[in-house]
Amino acid sequence: MKRCRGRFSFYFFLVFFAGILVLSFGLISGRIPDHYLICEGESARDLIRLPLVEEELLEADSQLSSNIPSGKVKIRCSLLGMIPLKNVEVTVVPETRVYAGGMPVGIYMKTRGILVVGTGSVEKNDGSFSDPAENILRSGDYIVAVNGTAVMRKEELVQEVKESDGAPVVLKVDRDGSLTELLVQPVLDKEESYKLGLWVRDDTQGIGTLTYMDENGRYGALGHGISDVDTGTLLNLSGGSLYHTDILSVVKGLRGTPGEMTGVIRYQSSEILGTIEKNTSSGIFGRITENRGLFCQGELVETAYKQAVETGPAVLLSAVGGMVKAYSIQIEKVNLAGSDPNKSMVISVSDPELLAITGGIIQGMSGSPILQNGKLIGALTHVFVNDPTKGYGIFIENMIGVES
Repeated sequence: MKRCRGRFSFYFFLVFFAGILVLSFGLISGRIPDHYLICEGESARDLIRLPLVEEELLEADSQLSSNIPSGKVKIRCSLLGMIPLKNVEVTVVPETRVYAGGMPVGIYMKTRGILVVGTGSVEKNDGSFSDPAENILRSGDYIVAVNGTAVMRKEELVQEVKESDGAPVVLKVDRDGSLTELLVQPVLDKEESYKLGLWVRDDTQGIGTLTYMDENGRYGALGHGISDVDTGTLLNLSGGSLYHTDILSVVKGLRGTPGEMTGVIRYQSSEILGTIEKNTSSGIFGRITENRGLFCQGELVETAYKQAVETGPAVLLSAVGGMVKAYSIQIEKVNLAGSDPNKSMVISVSDPELLAITGGIIQGMSGSPILQNGKLIGALTHVFVNDPTKGYGIFIENMIGVES
């Protein structure tokens, strides 16, 4: 009996130890990114700052050296130098210097096609109700043509349906990147007008913060994409403009209630600052075409890649007080291998002045640049709803280059 108990204890210990080893392996491997960027001349070794993990240069496009002038290298990571973890690709890129932003900008974007927000019932002229587009169109569809005629504005869609005179209309729809044609039967409403029973949108506007601008006027802003408020999907962009904006007031953030900047945007050609050419999950991008001097304050700063970001003090640039100023923050957590680039850092506001003005992080501050050790490392993206002093940030390497 004692011998059986001893064997059971031994096997239990082995299984327990193996489980701990597998769990540790997964946790450590999950903290190592699949890909790094480094500047020319920097060492490709010693990128991974994890205990018990050793690295060795596996192969290089150009030469076997710790300093790779160009191309890509691969590094093999192992636990204690014995148990393989993963191979990491390292890409060598030129050094990048940009002007750090912090200025609020007005945003106006046109969608590529007419976004379907939802479907609804139409009250017909006989008092009954009908939902003609139900189970045919769905939220997130983009109507790009009606009966073969391209449409970009809501008014064009209304006019094409009116001219159908009650006949079925063929809608060309962009659904998840694929084009399809759908047949919908308009109904005559109580006001004697033909309707499809659709809630639609063809543009959006708001206020955000410019993150950076390079010497050629290419910029990045927001640090996250612009999504439709109703569908939650990233808006397909056909074009847009940045405008001057005047911040009128600041509503402080409270626990459970995000604050916001309120301002006025004058949608006039004389107030245009530049173009919006891309709307991506990492931000909006385009070119500053007017008054570039407004965004060339100070000197060009070097950008730093994620391996240079560390917990500790940093600064946030924002104009919530009327002019761009550096405010003290703390980087509390750095997530090098996270699945959501918009949540690569957790930051907390420690500056008494910023806390007095905003209560922490408020809507409109998205895109505010984050600097550490004099280098641009990222941008603010989101606020913690239950703690406005804290929020998330994106690494600048996930923004730089998207605009090209």
